[in-house]
Amino acid sequence: MPLDMWWFTGAACVVLAAAAVLLRAGRPGPDATGAPGPQSVALLRGGRRAAVTVALVALQQRGVVTSGRKGTVRIDGWAAAVRDPLQLAVHTSLRRPVGIRVLLTVPRVQRALDGLHDQCAAQGLLRPGRRWHAARALLCAVPLTILAGLVVTPDSPATQTAAAAVPVAGAVALWFVPRQTPAARHLLASLREAHPLPDRPLRGGASVPRVQMSVALHGDTALMLHLPHFARDGGLLERGPDCALVRGRPRARGLPGA
Repeated sequence: MPLDMWWFTGAACVVLAAAAVLLRAGRPGPDATGAPGPQSVALLRGGRRAAVTVALVALQQRGVVTSGRKGTVRIDGWAAAVRDPLQLAVHTSLRRPVGIRVLLTVPRVQRALDGLHDQCAAQGLLRPGRRWHAARALLCAVPLTILAGLVVTPDSPATQTAAAAVPVAGAVALWFVPRQTPAARHLLASLREAHPLPDRPLRGGASVPRVQMSVALHGDTALMLHLPHFARDGGLLERGPDCALVRGRPRARGLPGA
């Protein structure tokens, strides 16, 4: 039987269906217990950089890191009591003052972030890494399959060529499926309701976990509210130090902060 465009369209549809199966949100594993901590919440909201930012905030609150030369962070004490894998990886990577972009490239920090990814995937909050990357590869294969069909069967009828656009459109749509699962989006929405951005900086020992969760949920805005000097001098702000507003007022200029 001679090849025509229907064969390639069918093959593209099969590849698209396989990608869709891989992108289905997984269910929490049997050991997925407990609410995610601030670093996991930051990972869900803002990715790997946000998780490292919250780890640095936690270390700064312990008094073991501080801002270094402009745009860098440095060690300010021993982290003997730190047990969190990501915080330990970050602290041991600060043998010299470095910026957060450099921290994100350190192998031990990347391994700790991969472990945090795996924890979130086990809780059904992120699509597992291998399935995610495999699905993306399959989605790239869909238009390549259609392109191969157009090259091999240049004289295909217009109806067959038009039908070939359907799997390509499906691949484009699936490409924008987020790494977060619906459960993660629901969790973030509920946490934002439970932990709204406060009107003033939180102070005192009891506020330590609340500051971390605030930064995890609200990013730069919370950083400039609670820790303006550390955030600016340490280069932690994703949008740069000149972002000027927190809820319509000057961004924590004049506010006390470490």
